[in-house]
Amino acid sequence: MFHTLRIIFSCRAAIATTLFVLTSIFPGVAAAAADVEKQYYDIGYKAQLDPGSGLANVEITLSGKELPSKLTLHLDPERHTALEGEHLTIEDDKATWIPSGARDGIRYQFVIDAKKSSGRYDSRITDKWAILRSDKLIPPISARAPKHLQSRATLEIEAPDDWNVLLPYEKKKPDTFTLKDPGRRFIRPKGWMIAGKIGSRQDIIGGTDTVVAGPLGKGLRRQDTLAFLSWTLPELKKVFPQFPDKLLIVMAGDPMWRGGLSGTRSLFMHADRPLISGNRTSSMLHELVHVATGIRGDKESDWIVEGIAEYYSLKTLRRTGGISQKRYLQALDDLAKWGKESPDLLVKRSSGPTTARAAVLLSEIDEAIQKSSNGEKSLDDVVRTIAVDRGEITLEKFRTLAEQAAGMEIPQLERTFLAGKKKP
Repeated sequence: MFHTLRIIFSCRAAIATTLFVLTSIFPGVAAAAADVEKQYYDIGYKAQLDPGSGLANVEITLSGKELPSKLTLHLDPERHTALEGEHLTIEDDKATWIPSGARDGIRYQFVIDAKKSSGRYDSRITDKWAILRSDKLIPPISARAPKHLQSRATLEIEAPDDWNVLLPYEKKKPDTFTLKDPGRRFIRPKGWMIAGKIGSRQDIIGGTDTVVAGPLGKGLRRQDTLAFLSWTLPELKKVFPQFPDKLLIVMAGDPMWRGGLSGTRSLFMHADRPLISGNRTSSMLHELVHVATGIRGDKESDWIVEGIAEYYSLKTLRRTGGISQKRYLQALDDLAKWGKESPDLLVKRSSGPTTARAAVLLSEIDEAIQKSSNGEKSLDDVVRTIAVDRGEITLEKFRTLAEQAAGMEIPQLERTFLAGKKKP
């Protein structure tokens, strides 16, 4: 048995040595291997915005020597309608596409207008402008393809002649954007977009190409918003160095949603929302933290997601001198009083009181980490790691990271305390 193992290991070593010699003497061998590892096909997304019908006519085209063997589109039946394609089958809220040949495509219509439960729009088209999320326009798509097969993607928006279009992507042409989604082999557009007769202001802030845009004639504070970001965003990026290099902020008044909604490299903010609220928090910074972290909670961890956003909106204002230490502590005290209305943090969706209690709890955890580490660590280290990992956050993961930073157990993160059943 021992003799057999020696032969196997010797063969493996010989093969490894041969490959090393070949790639050293003949660099083309390494290049060829790399080519085999990565082969590209193109995805062309095209959406024609039609204010008259309230629809977007969408086409998705694949082209290349090799295409994915199967794609599954996860549809919203009320918004993705009239699907057509030679190699397309539809069942309930899923469409299965089996691409054929070197070029294949499908078509469908997308209903742009959509309201939240409050009756306010979070997606809207008028005869002068359209505001929507591109990741709603193009539904989630899962692709079956060999690992060496990668995608390149563009999004073309066809709009009325006097309309302008903005997305948080580089423009390849006036109406075409080059899409990027690092780590994803099948690329699709994500984030907010605005089209129409719009006004915008742009600046490079802390290395991030920042655009604030909204419909013309709506009294939007584009320049004020840029000025606010000029002293808050660089501070936020110290905590979240992975912050996107492009940021689009879309603003509009009624009948749009009267709050903030974050997206990939972008956010929507109602024009009437103050940059700093009377309670010394900032909806703008709250949503920017969501953009920075890119996290979502499981069925009991939404308080972590929302608490981080609220705490760091307040913390950023304090660190930049936007509010005094006295006002900062007063804000935490006000949040603590409001948070008493939410004894249980372990809920699926955070309410206002839940977020308030979570923000105060995170301030206590931050203080505990700094004290136990003699100032060498803070909550910054925890949320920075979370933002790098992105994806789903759980109580278990958050507690592990926080207690690693503190070098000790943190009583405030015990499940019984979070559920409101006992004090730490």
